[in-house]
Amino acid sequence: MTGAATFPRWAWVPFGLTLVLLAVPLTALVVRAPWGRMGELLLSDRARDALALSLGTCAATTVIVLVLGVPTALVLARSSGRWAAVARTLVTVPMVLPPVVAGLALLTALGRRGLVGSTLSALGIEIGFTTAAVVVAQTFVALPFLVVSLEGALRSAGTSYERAAARLGASPSHVFRRVTVPLALPAVASGTALAFARALGEFGATLTFAGSLQGVTRTVPLEIYLLRESDTELALALAVVLLGVAAGIVFLAVRVGRRRA
Repeated sequence: MTGAATFPRWAWVPFGLTLVLLAVPLTALVVRAPWGRMGELLLSDRARDALALSLGTCAATTVIVLVLGVPTALVLARSSGRWAAVARTLVTVPMVLPPVVAGLALLTALGRRGLVGSTLSALGIEIGFTTAAVVVAQTFVALPFLVVSLEGALRSAGTSYERAAARLGASPSHVFRRVTVPLALPAVASGTALAFARALGEFGATLTFAGSLQGVTRTVPLEIYLLRESDTELALALAVVLLGVAAGIVFLAVRVGRRRA
């Protein structure tokens, strides 16, 4: 109760309601899961294909998000002006865009008849309705989560250590590797976890841009959607796995952030 003096007592009411609202559905999912048949269900061909595809594409997406997102967040955090505001808006839009609209945007850009996809198709490069399309869709929706969270952390941290390193003769790249990234590691970890979890749960953009082909583009969320009526037990089993992986990743990110802090 050490925080009792820092917030009004009535805040406990919405706090409790929030926990109930979030915990009850997740608890129901865990309780209703067919634990007695979990191994049998998860060893089925459909489950193995969906899990392997989701974990593989999410791993690739996470690498791309880190490579693109960390420098992007740094540029936005250290920039100002109209162009920076426009860039920041562009980065944020996919977070609030309906997933189906995101998938349609990707399809009109990179599909066989898309703005860029038609040229790629003429060169023999097909992206839409392939495994690559799954990675592109996941990256499109997950990248902003890392950029936005990391940009805020970099702005809050300031630039005093970076300026000190520069005065000592360190190059900008050396400052980035040895000063900026280590200081921002908790934010990088939490942002990466959010991006991974978002990619793992991606549904609408993937379905619209990549389709639903078993072993090729049908990720776990798509498989759950297809199984929800025909095989409820398998759908519940996959949902529990998805929940466990996402919760584990977020938990580890929080622990890393706290230890680093």
